[in-house]
Amino acid sequence: MGNIQIGGDNPIRIQSMATTDTNDTEGCVAQAKRIIDAGGELVRFTTQGTREAENMKNISARLKADGYLTPLVADVHFTAHTADVAAQYCEKVRINPGNYVDPGRVFKHLEYTDEEYAEELKKIEAKLIPFLNICKEHHTAIRIGVNHGSLSDRIMSRYGDTPEGIVESCMEFLRICKREDFNDIVISIKASNTVVMVTTVRLLVKTMDKEDMHYPLHLGVTEAGEGEDGRIKSAVGIGALLTEGIGDTIRVSLSEEPEYEIPVARKLVDMTEECTALRAQAEANIKDDTITITLDAPDWETLQLKAAMVVGALLIDKKATRLSIRNVSFEEARLIELADNILQAARVKFTKTEYISCPGCGRTLYNLQETIARIKAATSHLVGLKIGIMGCIVNGPGEMADADYGYVGAGRGKISLYKQKICVEKNIPEEEAVDKLLELINKDLQ
Repeated sequence: MGNIQIGGDNPIRIQSMATTDTNDTEGCVAQAKRIIDAGGELVRFTTQGTREAENMKNISARLKADGYLTPLVADVHFTAHTADVAAQYCEKVRINPGNYVDPGRVFKHLEYTDEEYAEELKKIEAKLIPFLNICKEHHTAIRIGVNHGSLSDRIMSRYGDTPEGIVESCMEFLRICKREDFNDIVISIKASNTVVMVTTVRLLVKTMDKEDMHYPLHLGVTEAGEGEDGRIKSAVGIGALLTEGIGDTIRVSLSEEPEYEIPVARKLVDMTEECTALRAQAEANIKDDTITITLDAPDWETLQLKAAMVVGALLIDKKATRLSIRNVSFEEARLIELADNILQAARVKFTKTEYISCPGCGRTLYNLQETIARIKAATSHLVGLKIGIMGCIVNGPGEMADADYGYVGAGRGKISLYKQKICVEKNIPEEEAVDKLLELINKDLQ
């Protein structure tokens, strides 16, 4: 794919996603350069429609003219034809099985006979096979990118909200690719919940092995958030799998400037071998339901990532429910807080408010970082409460199911509020929306 290879004995690749409007060629080129200069090996752009897909040609040409040959990835939701266009101009196209053919998720239960379900799969074939042929013609790779937050109502109705359903959503597409002898594929299965993400990727690996499929895997914890929380949550989920030898390319999804994701991802990759050995030692020394680890690290961020990576799988697998971190360079109180944050990221113990916030992209409909800061300032005392902050509707309602409340971009300058997966207020002016969210939460807490 382009000038890099993914999978097999190749290095683990690091990537990020632009937050600029894909129609803004200058902005996209400038941000892509910052990502690449930081060490990004792939850059993804959202392509909402054919106009954005067509402009990928201009973005690619400008970058190549300036000596930037890094592969570009188009991100497609809802309109299959957009993927057909993007495949002509990008090295890779991401499609989401949850909405590539199936309509947008509305949490409606659907009943199918086996014959009717088979007919639905034929609809996928009718759209996917022409797309694969375009990809073959242009030597374009694809990413089959399943998001827990955007599974189709069809999959949910038959399999429920389960790892099996998430995996089947992916396998339906993979089986068609295999029949069509199309193998330039990367797969991702993402969730904001680290337990769901790790459990499901493990199941996918087993399922692919049973069907003699061996495709590279892209890892990420979607909507991980920002700051310390986003880094720890990403390290728990991605790290758990890297220490099991799973993963060929990664993205740390932070609600920050995309170039800030790259050094964090690089640390995770570079620490994989060391953390794999430390994980084995930690597991062997579990005592009284407590994992005790003694770690060296040159700085606080490295210690955060290393600790989360070493114990992530052990906590997700409930090998223990308590954690003690030892390090001579930092105060005991700070180490205790770090242990609590890792326990929360692994869904073991909640000691503060949980924020499920997307990293933003060209679809984002409001100032994401500013809004997150306002919501955090007003709600950080609500221990155990889960608040989703989503830039757009693509994964919004689905991820709301894992949150108590949701703040979702509904249109330019408009916000919709959710209680779990139910929209309770639509199209609120952005300047009023944070206050409305707080009113909603406070009313329920009374």
